[in-house]
Amino acid sequence: MADKTLRIAVVLSGNGVFDGAEIHETVCTLLAISRAGAEAVCFAPNIPQAHVVNHLTGEEATETRNVLVEAARIARGKIGDLATFDAAAVDALIFPGGFGAAKNLCDFAFKGPDCTVNADVEKAVRAMRAAGKPIGALCIAPAILAKLLGDEGVELTIGSDAETAAALEKLGAKHTNTSHCEVVVDRNLKVVTSPCYMLDASVAQIADGAENAVRALIELAR
Repeated sequence: MADKTLRIAVVLSGNGVFDGAEIHETVCTLLAISRAGAEAVCFAPNIPQAHVVNHLTGEEATETRNVLVEAARIARGKIGDLATFDAAAVDALIFPGGFGAAKNLCDFAFKGPDCTVNADVEKAVRAMRAAGKPIGALCIAPAILAKLLGDEGVELTIGSDAETAAALEKLGAKHTNTSHCEVVVDRNLKVVTSPCYMLDASVAQIADGAENAVRALIELAR
């Protein structure tokens, strides 16, 4: 009997590095999942973005946008409301980075260690943790896991930024400095993290980091 196709939930936080999901990280994650023979299932919370940034000028815009609607651009419309997430229907979960992970999925970008996590995001992470299924996070997205799993001493990385690492350790996480494409695997909690654009990285390095993270995630899921 052939191995079943693993289903990996990919939670997006909008569309664009400064106010949503980092597009390179997201696409490289989806590509790595496909090349590994697994199936990506995209989700995003149906909430307003914290704010909208003009990616050409870097200035904040006055308009409002919806996280799920914007994330649907990357997912080519094939995406579900995170409120409908069912841990029993997937084998693993991963969060690409981008400021949206720290602005929309949680508010770490604004409040640091005093942050809170979106209720649907927390529900999904708690459900996966309770089911003993692996969770991955790239770039700044490990901040979500530090907030939710810090009381369990989750081991993770955001690269080598001392100030950010100290904030995550204040939440109870154990941080390991990493370089390009490296992955930290907490085998006890089944958590996989990689720094990606938390470092000054090329697209090729992002692709390698995402692939290494997805491979580690799949190894834990089997």
